[in-house]
Amino acid sequence: QVQLGESGGGSVQAGGSLRLSCAASVRTFRLYAMGWFRQAPGKEREFVASISGIGGSTFYADSVKGRFTVSRDDAKNTVYLQMNSLNPEDTAVYYCAARRSFTSTSYRAPQQYDYWGQGTQVTVSS
Repeated sequence: QVQLGESGGGSVQAGGSLRLSCAASVRTFRLYAMGWFRQAPGKEREFVASISGIGGSTFYADSVKGRFTVSRDDAKNTVYLQMNSLNPEDTAVYYCAARRSFTSTSYRAPQQYDYWGQGTQVTVSS
């Protein structure tokens, strides 16, 4: 089994920044695609960003493109989500997810992932 541990959530003012981290307990981290999703109360879980294992290709939802950056450090088995220029619409519980992959597919649907973190709250106030 793969275990994911998230950190870095919190409360910030509009225009501020946060950096989320997700550490994975897996021996072959480089063979896993990693994704970030978010879910606000009363809304469906939505895709935010993803990054492939081999090659490190990145993909973003249109709503965060240019503001968020996803990256990974294979030596630390960790994926990051740098969030800049935050606005109240970014308020949600953020989840990291993982799946084994040998391709550079974007994997934008939650059902495409096999492992999930516990989620971390991000709150952006005006």
